[in-house]
Amino acid sequence: MSEKENLFSKKNKKLITDPLDSNNPVTVQVLGICSALAITVQLKPAIVMSISTLFVLSVANVVISLMRNFVPSRIRIIVQLVVIATLVILVDQILKAYVYDVSKELSVFVGLIITNCIIMGRLEAFGMANGPWKSFLDGLGNSFGYAWILIAVAFFRELLGSGTLYGYPVLEKIGLYNLGYENNGMMILPPMALITVGIIIWIQRVKNKDLVESK
Repeated sequence: MSEKENLFSKKNKKLITDPLDSNNPVTVQVLGICSALAITVQLKPAIVMSISTLFVLSVANVVISLMRNFVPSRIRIIVQLVVIATLVILVDQILKAYVYDVSKELSVFVGLIITNCIIMGRLEAFGMANGPWKSFLDGLGNSFGYAWILIAVAFFRELLGSGTLYGYPVLEKIGLYNLGYENNGMMILPPMALITVGIIIWIQRVKNKDLVESK
């Protein structure tokens, strides 16, 4: 019983919950901004990128944790890159096999998961210093924190910029166009991704005063 309590202790649960808000990798640590700018025009590629990053980060964190006592310090970054690159190649091949249209849309950005600051940072800061279970939870937490930002940004950009959600014509179906609404073409431009992330950061700061005081 004590072993189970240890696995799901309050401290371990915080590894998942903290990155969702108070220690979010995008809005607090300001990492992974490039993908938030590049692939959030529509929900579908944002969701696929989120799932891909979830798999790569969670598995890579566990692998590095298992290897941490056997990897010489001077080559640890190279080993981390090899592990990440292997997992990214696997993800890329799966996407090409099952969702080729999304794979083409994501293009080089799947490959850029290899150098994603969030993944490299978690492997170096956490995977190299903690056991497999904690590393797995840390990978999940930071992946979820990254994912909800991407999905939130994509939600508003696709809805306001194209009038659709996951390709479904939402605004047309609810009759908003009949009231005179027109799609906001600015929402599909890269700067609006940054502005949307900025608005989320602002809301988060207003809601969580501790983030402001810690700066």
